Amino acid sequence: MTRIEVLIVGIGGMGIVLAGRILSRAAAIYEGKEVVQTQSYGAEARGTAARSEIIISNEKINYPRVRRCDILVAMSQEGLEKYLSLLKEDGVLVYEKYLVKKIPTSKRLKVLGVPAIEIAEKRVRNRLAANVVIISAMSCFTGLISKNSLKKAIVDIVPKAMREVNLKAVEEGIKFLKTFNETN
Repeated sequence: MTRIEVLIVGIGGMGIVLAGRILSRAAAIYEGKEVVQTQSYGAEARGTAARSEIIISNEKINYPRVRRCDILVAMSQEGLEKYLSLLKEDGVLVYEKYLVKKIPTSKRLKVLGVPAIEIAEKRVRNRLAANVVIISAMSCFTGLISKNSLKKAIVDIVPKAMREVNLKAVEEGIKFLKTFNETN
């Protein structure tokens, strides 16, 4: 890995910013990478566009914004449509399977649909953990961040009341990917 640009997009209230913070901390603190993370969301945080930009590198990062992302994680159709043009032709698209319906077709693009909300509701028993389900599935799919690093970052960042829920979400995201790989 030299430089990987990740863009996580969705709607305010979905935990887009928290997902970016978890990935960033996992990469920087527990995997020893250079990391820059920025975020933005609409004026009324809940229900408006939200995005988290993460750059992970083995070398010094000179520009802190995503220009052409290697990985796009889309938790809403609007987010996918707004930011798809930033995804490299041979990039990775990970999307929330029930909220994103119009998926681009490309032979060069690696695509993974994750039913993150369903997994969070049925297996984790908390819909708010969908963000962690999808980033853990993405991390395992791409080899970007290890499960242990994600879990350590969650312990550092997530408030105690939601810590166990999010740790379970990591396990369920990885479990989903293993099942996906076995059937595809």
